[in-house]
Amino acid sequence: MTQVGVRERLVDGAAKVSGAMRYTGDLGGDPANAGMHYGALLFSPHPHARVVSVDARHALALPGVAAVYWHGNFPTGCYNSSIWYVGQQALFDEQMLPPVVRHIGDRVAVVLAGDEQTARRALRLLRVTYEPLPAVLTPDAALANAGPIQSVDGTPTFLNPLDQIDFTHGDPEAAFAATDVIVETRVTTPRSHHCAVEPHVCLARPEKDGRILILSPCQSVFAVQAVVAQALGWAPTRIRVQKTPIGGSFGGKAEPILDPLCAFMAADTGRPVLIRYNRHETFTATRTRSAMTGRMRIGLSRQGRILARDTDVVVDIGAYCTGGNWFPGSMLQRLSRLYDVAAETYRGRSVYTNTLPTGAFRGYGSPQIHALGEIALDQAARKLGMDPVEVRAVNLVKPDAVEPWQHLPLGNARGLDCLQRGAKAFGWKRRSRASTGKWRYRRGVGMACATHINGCFPGEDEATTATLRLTADGCAELVCALHDLGCGADTTIAQIAGETLGLTAASIRITPADTDTCPYDLGTRASRMTYIAGEAVRKTGVALAARIRAAAGRLLNAAPADLRLEDGRIMADGACITLADLASRLAARGDTLPEATETHRASANPGSYAAHFAAVEVDILTGIVRVTDYLAAHDVGRAINPALVEGQIHGGVQIGIGYALYEDVAVDPATGRVKADSFARYTLANAPEMPPLRVLLVEEGEPTGPFGAKAVGEIATIPVAPAVVNAVNRALGTTLTDLPLTPEKVLAALG
Repeated sequence: MTQVGVRERLVDGAAKVSGAMRYTGDLGGDPANAGMHYGALLFSPHPHARVVSVDARHALALPGVAAVYWHGNFPTGCYNSSIWYVGQQALFDEQMLPPVVRHIGDRVAVVLAGDEQTARRALRLLRVTYEPLPAVLTPDAALANAGPIQSVDGTPTFLNPLDQIDFTHGDPEAAFAATDVIVETRVTTPRSHHCAVEPHVCLARPEKDGRILILSPCQSVFAVQAVVAQALGWAPTRIRVQKTPIGGSFGGKAEPILDPLCAFMAADTGRPVLIRYNRHETFTATRTRSAMTGRMRIGLSRQGRILARDTDVVVDIGAYCTGGNWFPGSMLQRLSRLYDVAAETYRGRSVYTNTLPTGAFRGYGSPQIHALGEIALDQAARKLGMDPVEVRAVNLVKPDAVEPWQHLPLGNARGLDCLQRGAKAFGWKRRSRASTGKWRYRRGVGMACATHINGCFPGEDEATTATLRLTADGCAELVCALHDLGCGADTTIAQIAGETLGLTAASIRITPADTDTCPYDLGTRASRMTYIAGEAVRKTGVALAARIRAAAGRLLNAAPADLRLEDGRIMADGACITLADLASRLAARGDTLPEATETHRASANPGSYAAHFAAVEVDILTGIVRVTDYLAAHDVGRAINPALVEGQIHGGVQIGIGYALYEDVAVDPATGRVKADSFARYTLANAPEMPPLRVLLVEEGEPTGPFGAKAVGEIATIPVAPAVVNAVNRALGTTLTDLPLTPEKVLAALG
């Protein structure tokens, strides 16, 4: 292997660190965007209200203002911002500028002007009349606001629950009766925000062919096309979408927020239109991770075997459906993949509230359900008097296990390897028995396990198509709907292609995702990029390599099977030609340069696994928790680029520590207002809060993944919060379960 397993630098790293990379917000000065209008939005100050009128006279009189839009002069079609493809069935309950706003921060009006400052100044001149309506601001109130989610004519009612999943496996009643210990735990997790460096932004412009081109830092160009077509009632062919470089997403850009508005206004004015949110707007008018309230009852045998489990979760999805109807099922899918539980019941409900809508955030339900499951299991182990590592070792699924909900094989599941190797490297036995201390500073260790998916199989359209072609200079061009979110996915994919062709990652030129040039693809979601797209690229590379060897064999008078592709050359015993020379000779003869197109359609969805270990120090005078040491053991199948895998895990741990100790969007349950609406009010785990961090990679392969690889991007953050919470509870002897563990909550638990 010359590329797989190699710590290659990012293929776009130099452009990023030098400032040469141009993000969407940098494109205003391009000649193609001459005469561009800048948009600014007015947001609702009410959690639920009817927009009776908008008086735009003073705003329109301001020099430089081109237009003011509100629901009275804007398309009113309903859509769902989480759909993936044209024609996908969903609950269409969102409007671009709704006549009834449903959360503080909902969109009321848009001003277009020749510059952004003028547009924002004009917002203050708008006069809006609202009719306030009753608001539902908490999950408990939402459950009381019950009824069918659609009326007879299909109109959304915004009643609850939006979705409910009930699942029973085995005989839970009999299983609970046979247990030796039963423990019930209630866990709450907060809303958290993605905090990507690049705020939400979109640019749309009319093209000469009559279409609208959307330039978007998105996670799927085809999802953008589908959402815009649905929102505007346009044919998808009228919309072309190109992916622009993404300054971070973590799931926050999975749903098009600004794209439908920009597309309509570009078509209406005949000018390019750019909207970019500021930081406050990104906090209050985009998406957050859903908050969850969960209860879990676990029944154990004296040997630590989980004989029975009963789970009930309520997920607050905010004002609009988006993907909230998938949350209960997603959480069950993750829950059922980790431990071998003979009998269990599960009830999951998602509910509307008049608060900021929620969506994907690095795990899509996994951080919430693992926080519940792993904190509950630790408390059950404590009551049983059994070591948390030993309890998990008894119950973790084994390779080739089949999960009970969708009956999918879990592949080469190496959770037990992560647990055992991680515990040994962390020194768990010694450290877990050490004294927690008697004075101001108390110390403890905790751990948690996790699993996550690899793609959307058996869901719809879980496939990727890739094209690779030899270029005139002996490199290769890759056309595929790839969406690197800033994490290095392009580099990983280029290494996979390079491995098959005897090229370096830098020699693989990746064409940005474009609905005109790329076959349909789901995009970057569900931890599918390496596992699904990577396998498509591997298959395509193998096919192109065969065609290159066939073409070279004719020139070298050698059997193709005897040729090797190495270091940009085609080699055989006693003969050698570079790929550039081959391309030149083929061109001289008028032959088409070799290319290949392959589609990989998923037939499996194995589990990725992890075990995380945390050491904490708690100041019982102030309630401040500090993570002092951390080890993350991950079953990745095979690390295509170990440096990028480790980087993903470092970033995931940082997000997870914030989730455990600091981060909370903090929607006021009395008013629906977001309290943490800026970096001044939203606390992150920054570099000073990060502990020494060790990463242990378990590379036992996965037969269905490219060169044995599995996903790591989302699972990296999933076990962190429960590992930290469990460490705090061991240090203090408490049963803290309400995340984040702020100093106030720690001090209250200490009495």
